[in-house]
Amino acid sequence: MPTENYTPDEKDLSILRLLQKDAKMSVRDISARINLSPTPTHERIKRMEKLGIIKEYTAVVDRKKVNKGMMVICMIALNVHNKKTAGKFIEEVGKLKEVVEFYNISGDFDFMLKILAPNMDEFHEFFVNKLSEIEGIGQTKSIFVMSSIKESAQIL
Repeated sequence: MPTENYTPDEKDLSILRLLQKDAKMSVRDISARINLSPTPTHERIKRMEKLGIIKEYTAVVDRKKVNKGMMVICMIALNVHNKKTAGKFIEEVGKLKEVVEFYNISGDFDFMLKILAPNMDEFHEFFVNKLSEIEGIGQTKSIFVMSSIKESAQIL
């Protein structure tokens, strides 16, 4: 089922809003809040899962409580702009567990990485021994996040 032909209606959007706030919410609780019986609510959720509208269910972890208190935004420009270099770079960065978000961007840099580390020493170790060893990097710029004002995965 392609999503191009499917537009979530207001009930679907209400379901998505509730699940974004609490993915463990039961179908019965969701159905009560959106004034729809449990069976059609369950069917709507399953349809949105099948269509890829709901990609996954996950837990939001406090990074500081799991020793990942340092956040760094790293901007990277490649030294060669071709499909092979970019593809290899994307493949290698995708393997790095320290990189929790990874974007292809426009402007002076080609990629933006969100990196989590326990502290400056561990980030330095990661940067020198892992990230900078990837072929194709021409320029980097690291921005050290002092505090998070807003972090959210909720898009609705």
